Amino acid sequence: MTDSLLVDRTDAVVTLTLNRPEAMNALDVDLKEALRDTLAQLESDRTCRAIVLAGAGRGFCVGQDLREHAEQLESGKTDLDTVRAHYNPIAQRLANMPKPVVAAVRGMAAGAGASFALLADFRIGGPSTKFLMAFANVGLAGDSGVSWSLPRIVGHARALELLLLAEPVDAASAERIGLLSRLVSADDEVLPAAHELASRLAAGPTVAYGAIKRELSVGDAGTLSDALAAEAQAQAICGATDDHRAAVASFLAKQKPVFEGR
Repeated sequence: MTDSLLVDRTDAVVTLTLNRPEAMNALDVDLKEALRDTLAQLESDRTCRAIVLAGAGRGFCVGQDLREHAEQLESGKTDLDTVRAHYNPIAQRLANMPKPVVAAVRGMAAGAGASFALLADFRIGGPSTKFLMAFANVGLAGDSGVSWSLPRIVGHARALELLLLAEPVDAASAERIGLLSRLVSADDEVLPAAHELASRLAAGPTVAYGAIKRELSVGDAGTLSDALAAEAQAQAICGATDDHRAAVASFLAKQKPVFEGR
């Protein structure tokens, strides 16, 4: 494992910290590969029941490392194969992760960094938080799932505005339009608040959470029939879990259920 991605486990919560603070956690090949591969491992890791995604230092992530990218352009490499090799797999893992993902967005989240945050289930920010859909500023279209996630969060017209104008969105505005799930009063509260939420989620019925996420991914884009079929499949899975049986028994006994994630 590389030093550019820190992995910390506290009980059932795994915190992934993008660790290139001197570069505002810009995404070089080393960091992209580490994040891609770690997310793949966590997807099937039953001891991990919630994930926190954070950035070291004063920023969350400013997207692609443009110094590294400039070197590739100078060498004649212009096809941006990193989108297929790195950004697309990371986006797929974040969006389809069968357990909750909480982004602790302290400071700037720009370009692919903003895209990754938007694929989290929850985004916690502080006064310094800013989002910037920076792609057009360097003559590029959006990537890392932003064309899928952003209109679902803010609507088509606002997504088009954010991507075409490529202007920063401050914390208060980000909360107002839904880019942030929660805005805390101080930057040093962002990561603790994200951990608190992730711990709460990790103690819940995580199989059901994963099923709910899959239902919504179908319901957002599919027909009613598609949604009903997805719901029937999800309930068949959840109804067979130990968590469901234990929760029903706890309800009848007027006790608080304890979920094991199975």
